[in-house]
Amino acid sequence: MIIGVLKETQKGDNRVAITPKIAKQLIEKGFDVRVEEDAGANSSYKNSDYSKAGASIRTKEDLFKNSDILIKINPFDNKELEKLKKGQIVIAQLFHKSHPNDMKIIAERGATAYSMDAMPRISRAQDMDVLSSQNNLAGYKAVIKGAYEMTKIFPLMMTAAGTISPARVLVYGVGVAGLQAIATAKRLGAIVEATDIRTETKEQAESLGAKFILVDNNGEESEGGYAKVASEDYARRQKEAVDKSLFKADLVITTAMVPGRRSPLLITEEQVKQMQNGAVIIDLAAAQGGNCELSVMNKTVVKHGVKIIGTTIAPESVSTNASDLYAKNTFNYLVHLTEGNQFKWDLEDQITDETLIVYNGTIRQNGKTS
Repeated sequence: MIIGVLKETQKGDNRVAITPKIAKQLIEKGFDVRVEEDAGANSSYKNSDYSKAGASIRTKEDLFKNSDILIKINPFDNKELEKLKKGQIVIAQLFHKSHPNDMKIIAERGATAYSMDAMPRISRAQDMDVLSSQNNLAGYKAVIKGAYEMTKIFPLMMTAAGTISPARVLVYGVGVAGLQAIATAKRLGAIVEATDIRTETKEQAESLGAKFILVDNNGEESEGGYAKVASEDYARRQKEAVDKSLFKADLVITTAMVPGRRSPLLITEEQVKQMQNGAVIIDLAAAQGGNCELSVMNKTVVKHGVKIIGTTIAPESVSTNASDLYAKNTFNYLVHLTEGNQFKWDLEDQITDETLIVYNGTIRQNGKTS
């Protein structure tokens, strides 16, 4: 089967879905790998690197015309969707719940679509879970970005001129990104606090040295390993419990997202008004509306003396590492889905069932066609 690796078209995303190393491994498995020209250039992978691995360099038009499988990271844009052919298979983060019209177009073209972001949170799928691999890097990068934007340093420092107190960091959301943010901030010497609707994350946060701000969630917890939308009552009680720490924080990192829905609003403008002058908020949920009321995607907003940086969970700025991890996830996923270079179409398998969104022109919902 011919695999076509597309260059990312989303502004600011420097990643590539398949690296030269993984291209070589796919070729060894019997696939014919073809890569769009300069697809890996922004991740420091040259066309010649792919050629040495055994892949061929092609134009976008050639890939859409001749590939059996088309792979990328972000959802296909409208121009790309219109180029799909009947019988082609697309694999990407499709975010199908929030992009239903894209799924409709894929179905109308008679194509098949697998969504990497729909991977179930089960042990068998851990090495295919792109959300975990990418969020891990995003949590690290959020702290580094915060350190650059702050006017203070993280660690306690004793000098002849006096003692510098350690910075205070507050992390909203103790998923993969939040845990890495906690670990990184602690390594840099900060005092770290964290909160999450999922009480099972308390032990994880504390194991990394953070103080966990516990709010009774009355059984709201999580669903399928993902955080659920909090009730108004929980949101109110969380604000009351966290405000003291929020108003003292030098850096706040928010990571709370619910698949297919707007990011939960965790920090209002009224709360921002009461934060320390010079504090920094890194909002990793800005792409889905933001956890802070004042966040604007891909912009830095300074309001009430606080710097609010709206960004995403996608670690584009460390694209070499991010591409490497994403490519490994995709390789493991393809190995799981295929046998002898052919797709198994095992709809009884949970991984296949939950990630197969469009099957031969038919949109599927929870393992059933619709």
